[in-house]
Amino acid sequence: MVDEDAKPLNYTNEIVLKKRKKNEEWALKKRDRLDANKRRYLEIKKSAIKRPEEFVREYRDKELDRVRARQRLKLRKFHVANLKSELLFVIRIQGKSDMCPQTKKILRRLRLGHILSGVFLRANDSTLRMLTCVEPFITYGYPNLKSVKELIYKKGCGMIAKLSVPLTDNNVIEQELGRHGIICIEDIVHEIATVGPHFTEVSRFLRPFKLKRPERFPKMKKKPFKSGGDAGNREERINEFIDLLN
Repeated sequence: MVDEDAKPLNYTNEIVLKKRKKNEEWALKKRDRLDANKRRYLEIKKSAIKRPEEFVREYRDKELDRVRARQRLKLRKFHVANLKSELLFVIRIQGKSDMCPQTKKILRRLRLGHILSGVFLRANDSTLRMLTCVEPFITYGYPNLKSVKELIYKKGCGMIAKLSVPLTDNNVIEQELGRHGIICIEDIVHEIATVGPHFTEVSRFLRPFKLKRPERFPKMKKKPFKSGGDAGNREERINEFIDLLN
């Protein structure tokens, strides 16, 4: 006897299943092809022979970077009192073969080893001098509480034994920063936002933030932000830039 109330079984058409399988195979082949092309491009780039003109251009760019860094240091006066906030968020926006060795050293010291990496810094004369030296390759400003929260909650990771650990467990935070009275992620946000007495320890515990590159990300200009470029101090406008990259 057939149960009239029983719901009919829904079967997927065989043609649809074959199409799905074909699309999956096509997507895998496309991914493998793109990966192979990327590896081949990197191999060709490594083994490519540079022309003498390229060496000359790189040397001139590095020498020009060194000279301009010295000029900026001579012309600029460093007064922390002139800043609107003691808290800075610094983002590296470009830089590779056109940097002198001193610039690379300062960026490593600031823990900005990669493009679109960002760190929280306390504003002082030493920090401002370093930012001035590498100004064409970075942008910075005064992050508000909203930006601090979103950065730490979305992309916050701690460095433990040279390993990156997401801030998903307050026990990890208490283990590393408990001696400073910081036992949870809310304490980290408060210490950074208020530039508290243990700001240095907390900022060093936080791994540099890896920011995302939007699909239509414009090429960054080395000119100062106030002169129509992208580098240098954006002041409160850094929060708009953080929203774009976070």
